[in-house]
Amino acid sequence: MVKIDPFKNKEKYLAWKEKNHSVIPEITKENSDITLRFLNDMESGLNICSTSKKGSRSYIRLNVLKQRLIALSKMFKERFNLNKITDVTETQLFGFFVDMRNGIIKRQDGKDYMSPKHFVKDFKAFWHWWIKVNRREGIQLNDITLDLDTSGDKPEWVYLTEEQVKILCKEAKHEYKVLIWFLFDTGIRAPTELMNVKVGDFFNDFKELNIREEISKTFGRRIKLMICSDLIRDYVKTKGLGKEDYLFTTSPTAANKYLKRLAKRVLGDEKSQAGQKYSQITMYDFRHCSCCYWLPRYKSESALKYRFGWKKSEKIHYYSELLGMRDTISEDDLLVDITKMELEKRIDHAEKQNQMLKEDNELMKIQIAEIAELTTEIYRQLKLNYGLELPLQVKIKKIN
Repeated sequence: MVKIDPFKNKEKYLAWKEKNHSVIPEITKENSDITLRFLNDMESGLNICSTSKKGSRSYIRLNVLKQRLIALSKMFKERFNLNKITDVTETQLFGFFVDMRNGIIKRQDGKDYMSPKHFVKDFKAFWHWWIKVNRREGIQLNDITLDLDTSGDKPEWVYLTEEQVKILCKEAKHEYKVLIWFLFDTGIRAPTELMNVKVGDFFNDFKELNIREEISKTFGRRIKLMICSDLIRDYVKTKGLGKEDYLFTTSPTAANKYLKRLAKRVLGDEKSQAGQKYSQITMYDFRHCSCCYWLPRYKSESALKYRFGWKKSEKIHYYSELLGMRDTISEDDLLVDITKMELEKRIDHAEKQNQMLKEDNELMKIQIAEIAELTTEIYRQLKLNYGLELPLQVKIKKIN
């Protein structure tokens, strides 16, 4: 089954590879040879670091590695006059990344690098590959990246409450209203998973969605739609879509442009609680918002991770930052936790008392029956002795 690649990463990489298969013109010949060899190995899954995931790298990853290695080759040449990126020393490397973090080394547009940690991580991946390549040739290299700082601030994003989502949808075109609620309900990865959802992936009258293994970044999963099932059902019917039709076909670029304009018009241009302005919202921000919405509603962490396709618990905090959370503890919860044993004792005592009352009730019934029988006998004796046909209470009074 063909997987839609919204950003054409495969086509872009293969086109670049075809054009630069022998040399990368904007860097030195030495760096070109090393970079092409590195990329070819990553594409094939060769000489991967022992601690990294095995197998060939995705075209998304290959494009990123290509861009970063070319950029580092240029900057190392300019800063250290190195024709070969692998000639960099540990001291040079540490000084370079410190300056990048501090804004001394800037992007081509003059702005600071938003996430220097990504350059650090990609150079570490490259250097570990270089160590392994040399080891195969009997050469031992030191790991000059061992103490590099890979930490960094998380990118800002747009946080929306459920009420804000409702306000946004109220002003959105119908197609985007459906899209927004679908993103908020499912927390699906957009656009990679989103663009590959077909009508045939829905079950139980559009109350469940199957996110197939082949379209997921991590693993396939079948999740319940608790908010948008009616909207999706009506949308599919109105559009006349068949089982093999894709649910959403609007380009991610066009969708994000519309969402930005809509959010700015409806919510303003202020910053959200997650730091990013409402006017900068993208489809992917709804994955964050969805996590914030479902986090206090799911009873188990493992169930929440399953819904979002996560293997690690740290992703929960990364995506939610605990925004929208509230203290839900109540006196009832405290009562259950602290006095459970005492309550069990009281229940056991009450059950025993109830049993005793039942036994007393049975005994009382027997005694009443005996009294009734005795009264009848007394009345019979009075009748025989006095021959009277008076009411019982009169006869008894007469005797007294």
